[in-house]
Amino acid sequence: MNSIIDELNEKQKEAVINTEGPCLVIAGAGSGKTKVLTHKIAYLMQEKDVKPWNILAITFTNKAANEMKERVENLVGEVANDMWIGTFHSICVRILRKYIDRIGFTSSFIIFDTSDQRTLVKQCLKQLNVDDKLFTDRAVLSEISNAKNEMLEPDMYKMRTNGEMRKETIAQIYNLYQRKLKENNAIDFDDIINYTIKILSENPDVLEYYSNKFEYVLVDEYQDTNKAQFTLISILAARHGNITVVGDNDQGIYSFRGADITNILNFEKDFPGTKIIKLEQNYRCTQNILDAANAVIKNNETKYEKNLWTENGKGCMISIFRGNDEYDEANFVVENINRLRREEYMTYNDFAILYRMNSQSRSIEDILRREDIPYKIVGGLKFYERKEIKDIIAYLRLIQNTADNLSLIRIINEPKRGIGKTSLDNIEQIATQSETSMYDVIKRADEFGLNRVFLNSREFISQIEELRNKKDNIKISDLIKETLNKTGYTKALEDEDTTEAETRLENLEEFLTVAIEFEEEIAENSLEEFLEGITLSSDIDNTDDTENSVTLMTLHSAKGLEFPCVFLVGMEEGIFPGYKSIGEPKELEEERRLCYVGITRAKQNLFLSCAKQRTIFGSTSCNQVSRFIKEIPKELLDGYEDALQENQDKSYGDYQYEWKYGNSKVNSYKVGNITEINKPQTQYAFKSAESFLNNLKKTESNVDISIYRAGQRVYHKKFGEGKINFVEPEGDDAKVDIDFEKVGHKRLMAKYAGLEVID
Repeated sequence: MNSIIDELNEKQKEAVINTEGPCLVIAGAGSGKTKVLTHKIAYLMQEKDVKPWNILAITFTNKAANEMKERVENLVGEVANDMWIGTFHSICVRILRKYIDRIGFTSSFIIFDTSDQRTLVKQCLKQLNVDDKLFTDRAVLSEISNAKNEMLEPDMYKMRTNGEMRKETIAQIYNLYQRKLKENNAIDFDDIINYTIKILSENPDVLEYYSNKFEYVLVDEYQDTNKAQFTLISILAARHGNITVVGDNDQGIYSFRGADITNILNFEKDFPGTKIIKLEQNYRCTQNILDAANAVIKNNETKYEKNLWTENGKGCMISIFRGNDEYDEANFVVENINRLRREEYMTYNDFAILYRMNSQSRSIEDILRREDIPYKIVGGLKFYERKEIKDIIAYLRLIQNTADNLSLIRIINEPKRGIGKTSLDNIEQIATQSETSMYDVIKRADEFGLNRVFLNSREFISQIEELRNKKDNIKISDLIKETLNKTGYTKALEDEDTTEAETRLENLEEFLTVAIEFEEEIAENSLEEFLEGITLSSDIDNTDDTENSVTLMTLHSAKGLEFPCVFLVGMEEGIFPGYKSIGEPKELEEERRLCYVGITRAKQNLFLSCAKQRTIFGSTSCNQVSRFIKEIPKELLDGYEDALQENQDKSYGDYQYEWKYGNSKVNSYKVGNITEINKPQTQYAFKSAESFLNNLKKTESNVDISIYRAGQRVYHKKFGEGKINFVEPEGDDAKVDIDFEKVGHKRLMAKYAGLEVID
């Protein structure tokens, strides 16, 4: 055991040997938190003689869980397979499979992904005759998810509407949504944890079993936990009190997902007698990179201050570049990739390009393609979202759970079987009235007088029944092959004989590879486990680390990763930090933490770039250099003077933009309260802009601009529903900065926008 302890630095050792009672490990970026967790597990088994099945270790991604399990196995051997290591969701699913019948579901329940949830919400909107323009499926789902993160069931949510009409409507949708989930014998992501808590809270025998079982609880990335996750681990750790959480308050970046950073800030209050240990030695980055990260994050108010340091040496200076536009910036990125490959012998997979929003990738992709540089996008079009993949998954889900109406609707006519929309509507209505599944109605169609459906569906029902009988006795890959062949899905694509159909067939072959890999990893596998693995996997879990290509991803997706060379692009006010965070202290602090995360992804080389002019969401703006760059000491930055020379006398509040109308441009800039319009380059452009202005004057209405304020939700007849980020007075009018759900970011003049306040 001494050899294991000797591998650690003093603070890591302290964290490992403090096994009894609550322990909070504040682990700076790259400080070896996974090493601490895995060595603590090994220490518990070997030194404290704790049985592996009495240890629960929880992470946030399957990738992290697999890495942890592998590292523990390297330390203690195959006995590690007897302990519970997994994500919050995978751990809870194990409990639900055993006890979900206590709350009215069967053990063959399925988990709806985001696409399924949106489909179900659309059904609810239609059934309740709710206007889907005022209540979009995305907005409703977001509100429902927020309610579930706060552990509010539909009736509790309704009680908190306080007479707000919009929330009262969402309460109705929420209630119907939950009913429909149950009809499908399905749950969504948020239900997984909440239902586990419900079962533990309402069933003393189940609580007794698991609270006794888990003598030691260890939680990774604790700063990212929400209320439900906090409640779950509090329940499981209550009996023995031996809980170790590892996290970094400076890397809390997921509030939009419901994460509550106060969980880590209040840990010692929630768990009296907590031992607090800080890990500040970084093993990843150079000191210059750490100095930059330290300088940025110190501008936040923080409870647990730390100062990252390393023995890796000072390293290169941080390069900063300000291009003329986003394509100039992209060229800078590509030039440095080529240079470092040539001079430092780096490979493509050594590079990561990180941005605040997915929409920023377009110009970079254009240049990468032009230069024939291979790249992959994390969070782009996901493999499991492709039509053919969703189709075969729907088949498998129906085979597993015939109560899954959504899956049945998706594949009943894939390939065509002559069961049209009218028939499906009738089937759905009968199923609702009979309190049974649509599959059962189709199976007994002759009893319900659906003679045409009965004739057209006989072969389909026979195929599904045959596959259901086989599913527990054959390999998953063989089940997939039989499903594709017996249902005629493969033949339909082959008969189509197009390039697109050929690509779909190739993707289905790749899906078979997924199944084969699953079979190799899981000795005793089942269809329900396979479907769970697919539904609970994340973008990061599916990233191929061996692929030799440049990685493009958002800063949020980069959490937990590291690369020899990192480019942080779009470092501009209004882009990063985003407009909606400017003026909002809590949101701005989270943006700064996101910057801290981005900086500390770089091991050796870090490039920060911005553009004088950027076109995004259809509008062109000229934003200032990000305040985050200005928070880094000049002596750490190479190219500082060149990048900031045009902005040294400007405050964060000033900005420039270019207004475009049709094919013409009117360049304008703001200084204080004065807006000037420069002489356009062509007379045609001037006439177009002038006529546009005149038209605006004609359409001006008596709008009370004082009703608009930050945080309001508004509706625009063209752009749909959105949220106001800020309102800026402009003479006798005001600019309203809005994030629309469908079209993204827009700036509109209040008097002409025709905005309707929703709440």
